[in-house]
Amino acid sequence: MLGKWSTTEPHPSLKFMVFQHSLTMAQVEKRGGLLRKSSASKKPLKEKVVLMYDEIFMTEDPSKCSPRFWEELFLMKVNLEYLEGKLESLDGEELMKIKDNINCLFQHCIQALGEEHPIRVVNALQTLCALIRGVHQKNKSTSGFDIINMLMGFDKAELCMKNLMESLDSLLCAEGSESLKSLCLKLLLCLVTVTDNISQNTILEYVMINSIFEAILQILSHPPSRREHGYDAVVLLALLVNYRKYESVNPYIVKLSIVDDEATLNGMGLVIAQALSEYNRQYKDKEEEHQSGFFSALTNMVGSMFIADAHEKISVQTNEAILLALYEAVHLNRNFITVLAQSHPEMGLVTTPVSPAPTTPVTPLGTTPPSSDVISSVELPLDADVQTSNLLITFLKYSSIVMQDTKDEHRLHSGKLCLIILTCIAEDQYANAFLHDDNMNFRVNLHRMPMRHRKKAADKNLPCRPLVCAVLDLMVEFIVTHMMKEFPMDLYVRCIQVVHKLLCYQKKCRVRLHYTWRELWSVLRLSTNAGQWKEAASKVTHALVNIRAIINHFNPKIESYAAVNHISQLSEEQVLEVVRANYDTLTLKLQDGLDQYERYSEQHKEAAFFKELVRSISTNVRRNLAFHTLSQEVLLKEFSTIS
Repeated sequence: MLGKWSTTEPHPSLKFMVFQHSLTMAQVEKRGGLLRKSSASKKPLKEKVVLMYDEIFMTEDPSKCSPRFWEELFLMKVNLEYLEGKLESLDGEELMKIKDNINCLFQHCIQALGEEHPIRVVNALQTLCALIRGVHQKNKSTSGFDIINMLMGFDKAELCMKNLMESLDSLLCAEGSESLKSLCLKLLLCLVTVTDNISQNTILEYVMINSIFEAILQILSHPPSRREHGYDAVVLLALLVNYRKYESVNPYIVKLSIVDDEATLNGMGLVIAQALSEYNRQYKDKEEEHQSGFFSALTNMVGSMFIADAHEKISVQTNEAILLALYEAVHLNRNFITVLAQSHPEMGLVTTPVSPAPTTPVTPLGTTPPSSDVISSVELPLDADVQTSNLLITFLKYSSIVMQDTKDEHRLHSGKLCLIILTCIAEDQYANAFLHDDNMNFRVNLHRMPMRHRKKAADKNLPCRPLVCAVLDLMVEFIVTHMMKEFPMDLYVRCIQVVHKLLCYQKKCRVRLHYTWRELWSVLRLSTNAGQWKEAASKVTHALVNIRAIINHFNPKIESYAAVNHISQLSEEQVLEVVRANYDTLTLKLQDGLDQYERYSEQHKEAAFFKELVRSISTNVRRNLAFHTLSQEVLLKEFSTIS
């Protein structure tokens, strides 16, 4: 076979062998690109790829003396840290002197994405990541147009980005390497998050023009791809939707709003449910660990005075990125509402064979996908003996955890976003239909804040009720457990608005809910006691004048009926008879508009919150983006069949 190959060009298998041999050389100091000292008198040796990088950072075209320079470069293992560090070490003037070489490197990276050999493609993807991050780090104070010029040149930017996006789209949609798809998504996440404010990242204009929306949907609709890449795809989509969303027409918003493919929407829901379930599981594990460990013994010895402090220590990092994805899906796409009620086995209760751990390490703020075993368990068939759940229940459990403590900035953002999502759900007619459906009853074990005056309810005592009861429980729980000095008025108002919207639906559709309202309607106690809340409580009590009028009017009538007829306890029919007989004499104050409310509007009231939230998410995604997750050894094993 070798005899048939051109004598002027090495056979691809020989190239691969040379590349593989280079990987087995001595330990590399990545930052400096050094190999080892052969003796005390000799200078340290440098990696071949580092020497080639150094040539690029000269003013001369490196391919003048070495015609095969660019071909050889993409056979070399990328040294990300050295390349990024070199870019950061130059000042603006020095960087401008080598602009042509940087433009040339960027263009050759894009060309290499079309190569047949995956090793070249992998190295090109990683080089692009280093280039984009390195130039942005160096040019933080400059405008996006300067960065575009530095990377591609103004005259070639449009064509470069068109070719880049088409190549990424092809790689994501192909049936080829999962490792390549993973790197493509990481490159796109890198491209989106290089600036804290993604709306100032002008390169994203080209991502708007050359859409990869369909490629993202394909990943979410195909189970094997979803298991491998669903998390990154969902986070990427959530970020792209937020690019200049208040300033111009964002094609990703338009396309997301009209998606009606069931497999795609369910796939997105599964990815979100998996991530939230993983958070809930981690919290539960830590809670059980503390209950059986030192703090349990400590509280038994000295009482419950340290309960709150112990509880704070078991908090798990929140996941604003996946929560933003859930919000955008619920807010923009009415078809996604149906996904909230799709049943699946309760995650964590189903035992599955342990799959290999994901290559991405666990990082703060939920910027990495959940473990593979959780992902697998979701897609098992329903089992009659297993407690079923759905995305809404998983979300309510998540909300009950993050809303317990809103002192931390990230948990405050998460808590607020949870309430905004619930607001959107409470306004939706279809969502209300399944929330109030008596045929859809679930046991929802919400987490309750440890308090000195109450014990934690046992899971087995939970009643099976319509889901609206769990939503109301969550709202009541927040209201009664956050009577703090720094009163979270904004969150309180949002809780009341959710309750109000649910009550409006019940009035409109004449739904009588069997729910214990006592905890929600106890403001009367405060109005009769001397204290700082007496005036406010009195105003609320006055607003409930009709409720009090009904109670004051019918109670004596019911008691009189019981006394006359010598009945100790009236039946429902007897009470109804008393009400009907005395209804004409009841006087109520006419109050109009109680069943009306102002609908949720993001752009007019929440724009500042979402801008800050997306900035925080972008920063954390960038910080935790791991390009070393695909080690060269894994890639070599996958591509060992190169011929």
